[in-house]
Amino acid sequence: MAKPNKKAPSSSVDIYCSQCKTQLYKYRKGGKGALVKCFKERITKDFTSTACTCPNCHATFARETLIRGTPAFKIINGKVFSK
Repeated sequence: MAKPNKKAPSSSVDIYCSQCKTQLYKYRKGGKGALVKCFKERITKDFTSTACTCPNCHATFARETLIRGTPAFKIINGKVFSK
């Protein structure tokens, strides 16, 4: 399998918790599809204190995993939304 594109996309999205509307990440997302995974190298600003846990309501919104050999967060469906 190929690694993700080294050149990060120019468009940036803000990722929020669905439960308490707290901002979690500022992420450089490529493509128009739904947010399924977040590569750690593309996160520009991290507002969480512990990985994959909302700092406000302490809900788990993702799992840490390796995707194509690159560390990433696999988003749990419905736990976050992006603007």
